[in-house]
Amino acid sequence: MTEAGLGVTTGAVARFLGVSPTTVRSWEQRYGIGPAAREGGRHRRWMPADVAMLEEMCRLTASGIPPAEAARAASALRRDPGSDVGVEPPVSVPTAPVVTSAGPPRNRLGGPGSGLPLGDVRQECRGLARAAVRLDGPAMEDLLQQTMDAHGLVTAWEEVMAPTLHAVGRKWESTDDRYVEVEHLLSWHVSTVLRRAAVTGPRISATAGPVVLACLPGEQHTLPLEALTAGLAERGLPTRMFGAAVPAEALRAAVSRSGPAAVVLWSQSRSTADHALARQVASTAFGLKGARTTPLVLLAGPGWPVRQTIAGTRRPRGLREALDAISVLYAAPTGHPADAGRLT
Repeated sequence: MTEAGLGVTTGAVARFLGVSPTTVRSWEQRYGIGPAAREGGRHRRWMPADVAMLEEMCRLTASGIPPAEAARAASALRRDPGSDVGVEPPVSVPTAPVVTSAGPPRNRLGGPGSGLPLGDVRQECRGLARAAVRLDGPAMEDLLQQTMDAHGLVTAWEEVMAPTLHAVGRKWESTDDRYVEVEHLLSWHVSTVLRRAAVTGPRISATAGPVVLACLPGEQHTLPLEALTAGLAERGLPTRMFGAAVPAEALRAAVSRSGPAAVVLWSQSRSTADHALARQVASTAFGLKGARTTPLVLLAGPGWPVRQTIAGTRRPRGLREALDAISVLYAAPTGHPADAGRLT
């Protein structure tokens, strides 16, 4: 911002903040946080104190604070730069708890904010959506890591990451290919946080057979498997993540060479749910003669039928259920995986 003495235009301040000029103007129209002075009474010229106010507005909304509340706090900062505006981080905002059958009360917040079809979601989810729409990568990174640290992987994935990703996808489908850049940037930062968690978990024993995770041929959606990989690493369980669109021959080779306790096959759509391949993987035997075992195969993702009839497989309904089903295999007193074949 080199024109501090004269102030800068709305376009310049928008570029500096990483938001659109329309967003800056809408904040002024809706919440009254415009520049303190205008050139010639008409043109907006944003002075350093005005820019600092908008920076605070961006920071607060990215953390999940409702825009109206964030605007009041940001305006107070401009009036008194040394004041403590008193806005707490999202985990402390007093919202009405919603009790569900899935667990303890969760802080939720309704109302508009990001323009995405979020519905009734956690406040952190709204903050992530606002940062995503602004293409604010650093804010997304910070908020995702804070949510992981505060609530754990399962809650972060099921109540913040996945709902935001789904909302961006629905917005993209309904707006003629708009928001593609939002989906790509959000996916990148979600993947970054999940992969970081996967490589910073507890030290894993090398004596246990790993969990093989792979997307079926033609399947490109890896984020759910990345979440599962991070969750298994968090529990100290060994994994081999092969990623997107693994060819059938490569998948069979990976299973026979790894001797896994479990194999997770992800299918996002019915077109990639290969039942024949799943049967082949489930019947793959390995080990010493007379003590050969087969892996437990988890058919994960909406592409598989809800009711599964393939022998040697299970159909987990979510991340937590998949984690629990796999963890049981490593609960044998000897420290080796339990016989997966007897658990199917």
